Amino acid sequence: MTLGADRVSRSADGRLILDRVGVAPPAGAVTGLLGPNGSGKSTLLRLLCGVLRPASGVVTLDGRPLDGLRRRDVARRVAVVEQQADTLVELTAGDVVRLGRIPHRRAWAPPSPADERAVRDALVRTGLADRADRPWHTLSGGERQRVQIARALAQEPRELLLDEPTNHLDIQHQHDLLHLVRSLPVTAVVALHDLNLAAMYCDHLVVLRQGRVVASGTPQEVLTETLIADIYGVRVTVTACAPDDRPHIRVLGTVTHDR
Repeated sequence: MTLGADRVSRSADGRLILDRVGVAPPAGAVTGLLGPNGSGKSTLLRLLCGVLRPASGVVTLDGRPLDGLRRRDVARRVAVVEQQADTLVELTAGDVVRLGRIPHRRAWAPPSPADERAVRDALVRTGLADRADRPWHTLSGGERQRVQIARALAQEPRELLLDEPTNHLDIQHQHDLLHLVRSLPVTAVVALHDLNLAAMYCDHLVVLRQGRVVASGTPQEVLTETLIADIYGVRVTVTACAPDDRPHIRVLGTVTHDR
């Protein structure tokens, strides 16, 4: 068992953000959250990690309500990579990655050899071993994003939630990152805008529109020309690509509506 949400709703400033949303990410797989801006993807991720509480419905971890678990226990299981992160404190890249070990350490205890191994491994996996001593404020946007991913990996989670993690990354690092996520022994939920990246690297997709789930299933089941036109307002062709027939989307133009 792993994370799940059952009919969760959430409002902000009098506006309904999520409306009775249910998701059950397959254990050990990569689930992609798709949908236009404002569809509720980021809010759903924050509910799944316990940063926000649903107004109704329940989020569970291994079948137990998340709000009944200790925050430290949740933090040992669930790692989150937000869209943007910053700090006013003078930290190096390695210092930021070490923050991922906090749930595994006693208060005020120095890093253990196991902590340092986890940090080094995370830096290597994200291609940042040579930047560990670089001050955070000197890093590029893409490097900062990879440092945040390394921090999440150093946490050694069983569930990994990523909110548009390919933002600020060039094409090579986008593919390197998602290939890495697929290789990890975790249940991953990834909010993405790029439909082709979602098709290539996700095992399962959930599509949101205006706070509701409108489709879920494999990339082959979900990414159809009709759904993409309906949800995103663009005309596309969808072709199956070898060797596993994953869909490839080519945009032709915007949908025109008869008046």
